This record gives sequence, structure tokens and C-alpha cells, in this order.
Amino acid sequence: MSGESNAVRYERRGAAALVTIDRQERRNAVDGPTAVALHEAYLRFEADAQARVLVLSGAGGIAFCAGADLKERNNMTEDAWSQQHVVFEQMFESILFSPIPVIGAVNGLAYGGGGELVASCDFAYASRHATFAQREVKLAIFPGGGGTQILPRSMGPKRASELILTGEPIDAETALAWGLVNRVVGDGSVVEAALHTAEIICSNGPLAVRQAKKSIRHGLDVDIHAGLVFEREAYHRLIDSEDRHEGIAAFNEKRKPAFTGR
Repeated sequence: MSGESNAVRYERRGAAALVTIDRQERRNAVDGPTAVALHEAYLRFEADAQARVLVLSGAGGIAFCAGADLKERNNMTEDAWSQQHVVFEQMFESILFSPIPVIGAVNGLAYGGGGELVASCDFAYASRHATFAQREVKLAIFPGGGGTQILPRSMGPKRASELILTGEPIDAETALAWGLVNRVVGDGSVVEAALHTAEIICSNGPLAVRQAKKSIRHGLDVDIHAGLVFEREAYHRLIDSEDRHEGIAAFNEKRKPAFTGR
């Protein structure tokens, strides 16, 4: 990848891909080059015909991602700040709008843009000591990586408002109760837990997984009637697929299906 950085690692784990932010000296905060590298890692993932699920995590046991690197932004001009934010927007949207499932593995603090990365995933697991905060208002800005739009959809407007407007952190158990993460696991095992779930998803029909994700996301933006129309159209597109024939045959023959994504 032309934007590949030592701060972003891309690894294949079977049919899953693991992307790790590794700037431990900055609590995995994202600077401009790292944002470019993350965006290109997502593009590499989507272009990988054999990769069916992505797991996103941070290196070390202290932080998942501390958000934007404010040391880099110190004394940054207004024009440079705006131009950099466009790069960040591309980074967030690449994960948010990925047609393939993305699982967050939060093994430490997820603040600011780090929290928005978590919210952009289809779902996320957290270690017991993980904490979450949208601290932007304390710096006279507010979440600009989709936080004001995604968080109310995932945890409800009242809880999202408290998180965003106070800037105060919540712990992993609160994040679980509020719907920001799906599961809290022991420290040091969150990546393995996310990869295990990725493995389960990878074993399913890839076309069906993509269509199901698309239908879920589309349905959130329209009324129930329009959502059902979209769901039915998406469903009928799978009927003539090779994988659908293979899945039914494997069930009746009592064997494991061999899906090809066709």
C-alpha cells in the first residue's frame, strides 16, 4: 500500500483480516499519515477477495485509540486542520460504509476519534479495563467523525447526548449496558474473542453476510415498509446463487458447506 505506515499493521488470519493501530508511544492516537494508512488498509481489505471479516484493534494493553494526535495539531492553521479532517473523514467512512463486516476489539481507552472508530464498526467487544469518552467538547470542538450521528443510533439519543455533551468517560460495563459494545471479555483476550467471532462469520455464506449487512444498514435510514421492500429484493438476489444451492445441499447431506462467494 502506498500509504502503508509502521503505525498500521494488516495481517491475514485465515479468511479474516486483522488491522492494528500501533503508535503505543502516543496511545495509538491517529496523525495524518496514520489516517491515510488506516483508510488504505480498509481499501486493501475490501479488495482482498479472500477476506470476509475485518477485526480492528490497537496495539498494547493501554489504548485502543486515543483519537486524533493533538500534538500534531498544536499550532496547526485553520486550513491545514480542515484539510486534515477530510483525510480523517475518509478514514471513518471507509469502515462505516464497508460492505464487509468489521468488528472492533477494544483493548484499552477509546477516546474521541477512537470512540467513533468503535461506533463505526458493525459491533465491538471490549476488555474489562476499557474506557470510552468523547472529550471533544472539552477542547471547544465536538465529535466530527460521525459520532453525533452514529452514537445516537447505537445507544439512543439520551445516552449519546450525555456521553458527547459532558465529555466524561464511561467504563466497559456501562458501554455494554448502553449498547456501544456487545461483550466485555477478560483483559488480554479481546482480540482473540473478536477473531473467534470473525471465524464464525467467515464460515457463513459470504454473499448472504454482505446482503444481510446491507439490509440492516439500509433499514436504519428508512421507514419499516421501505426497509421490508429492500430486504425482499436483497433476499431474492441470493436465490439463484451457487452458495444458496450449496448451503441447502450441505444441510440435507449433513456436511459442512463449501461456499465460494458466487
